[in-house]
Amino acid sequence: MKNTILLFVLVSMISSCNENTKQTEKLITREANSLAIVIHGGAGGVTRENHSQEQQEAYTKKLQEALDAGYTVLENGGVSLDAIQAAINIMEDSPLFNAGKGAVYNSEGNQEMDAAIMDGSNLNCGAVAGVNHIKNPILAARFVMDSTNHVLLTGKGAEILMANYGLEMVDSTYFFTEKRFNQLKKIQGKELLKLEHSTAYLENNHLIDDHKFGTVGAVAIDKNGNIAAGTSTGGMTNKKYGRIGDSPIIGSGTYANNLTCGISATGTGEYFMKTVAAHEVSNLIQYKGLNPQEALHEVLFNQIGKLGGEGGMILLDKGGNVYWDFNSSGMFRGYKKSNGDNVVEMFEME
Repeated sequence: MKNTILLFVLVSMISSCNENTKQTEKLITREANSLAIVIHGGAGGVTRENHSQEQQEAYTKKLQEALDAGYTVLENGGVSLDAIQAAINIMEDSPLFNAGKGAVYNSEGNQEMDAAIMDGSNLNCGAVAGVNHIKNPILAARFVMDSTNHVLLTGKGAEILMANYGLEMVDSTYFFTEKRFNQLKKIQGKELLKLEHSTAYLENNHLIDDHKFGTVGAVAIDKNGNIAAGTSTGGMTNKKYGRIGDSPIIGSGTYANNLTCGISATGTGEYFMKTVAAHEVSNLIQYKGLNPQEALHEVLFNQIGKLGGEGGMILLDKGGNVYWDFNSSGMFRGYKKSNGDNVVEMFEME
């Protein structure tokens, strides 16, 4: 009798698990040949009060340009890796974002930039950290992934390799913006190490936002259903001692896996590393059956938030569905899909 009862319970459990799996698979079914890209330009104190109409228009225009660049790659049959690279290049070339051209200064008056990229189809990835003269760090991360046996290269070694293989290198004057330099001087005058978003020195008619965590990122899915994610950042204003944040750390600030999703994060990097945030979100989806929005909320609010961290994440699942969340007041973000959706937002969840 006991054996019969145990067998019945076991069969019921298996049946229930199979049914849940079927329901989950049904929820994330992807329309054939559908395309999508989602981007962010940093989170933090992104509020209407801190942004003039001119600033809002400038950020909206540049985010749309980045979306269009990435989506055009997808629309022309390109792969997701090339799409996110194109989108991030646009943001790296703009002084509005703390990545590439707009990268903040470290304590020595130089830039130390980080970037990472990941291919969800095979978990290949590449990253660079603490580089000073590479014009587009996301291209260097892609080179590490495609052309070396390594995952993460840092500093002078990374720069020597990239220069030898023809990546565009620039003099430190390329990264100069008066706004960023003034941020450094004001922080050093107070002898404080601050995140970029907390240096509240906005002046009228200045387009660069001082209130956000400066990081840019993108996630895309191509016609073959392959997901790719990438992140690029200048880090913290006045950072010292070779500090590296979460952006180039695979699984913390950047992650992609065709089985679940692709993610790019922005925020207080130390907390995203402590929680291995991006990978944790993927695990919650894959192994606990949480939907992407639940998984994002769990990590951002119940893990990172409880530790004192702040920031946000963008996510694109294997069905081509876009999600995002943040525990800060806002996040520059947007997405574009083959169903005609085109959204750019920056303030509280709309």
